[in-house]
Amino acid sequence: MRRIPPHVWLLAPALSFVAAMALFPLGYSLVLSFREWKLAASGAPGAWVGLANYWLLVSDDPEFLEALAATAVFVAADVIATLAIALGAALLIKRAGRINSLARVLMILPFVMSPALIGISFRFFLNPEFGIAHHLIGMLVPALAGRVWLADPTLAMIAVIASDVWHWAPYMTLVVLGGLASIPQETEEAARVDGASPWAVFRDVTLPQLLPVLGVVAVLKTVFALKAFDTIYTLSNGGPGTATQTLAYFVYQVAFNHYDMGYAAAAAYVLTAALLVLSVFYLRLVFRK
Repeated sequence: MRRIPPHVWLLAPALSFVAAMALFPLGYSLVLSFREWKLAASGAPGAWVGLANYWLLVSDDPEFLEALAATAVFVAADVIATLAIALGAALLIKRAGRINSLARVLMILPFVMSPALIGISFRFFLNPEFGIAHHLIGMLVPALAGRVWLADPTLAMIAVIASDVWHWAPYMTLVVLGGLASIPQETEEAARVDGASPWAVFRDVTLPQLLPVLGVVAVLKTVFALKAFDTIYTLSNGGPGTATQTLAYFVYQVAFNHYDMGYAAAAAYVLTAALLVLSVFYLRLVFRK
């Protein structure tokens, strides 16, 4: 009888935990997405309906299509803004110095805050009666003076995106800083000796070597943006109307407000499929060589 290697026994607890906490729920929810289950009417899954839940989502549910559009806007703006700010901030503080070192330490503070607390804080700051951010923005941009941010669909989406960027951009800056530190300085110095301008050094030397790190940051931020829920729940509650209701929030509404578990599972797997497609696209684009 073949003896099982010791490392298999050492990995067994971790693998069992992953199977119990990730693989089983994924498999069970996939099966559930092909069944009908109104939790308010029955405590057990109902009849097998095949692809009916998925077909209903794309053919006869305008709220789902609105959530899909809101998710596309939120994810695209969130990822682009986070990448741009993280890259710019990393380039500014990559040099050694006391101020830059202090900035790196302070950058971890927004990330360690709870997303729910961030949503509540932004809701307080944008309050039309006593919100400091509301009044400051009104002073700097007169066209926005007196506007109720969370009652306007466009401004509410901007507020949700800004809160998520504020949460994640500092952490992603530290990741990009690690990528910049791994770039050999000799390549940049050789370009400067050849007479390249700072912009040319960044464009032709630094950025190509940094692309794999930026690709990882983009994948991670896309994952976090697609499943963003806490901030949206506490800041805008999906409103006004359904203007900031993303797919993750839509799944929550269907599952825990309408108690339609099979339909919610199908919507969740649409979200999972979108996540997989975007992740594969990013990775193939960045690591195509």
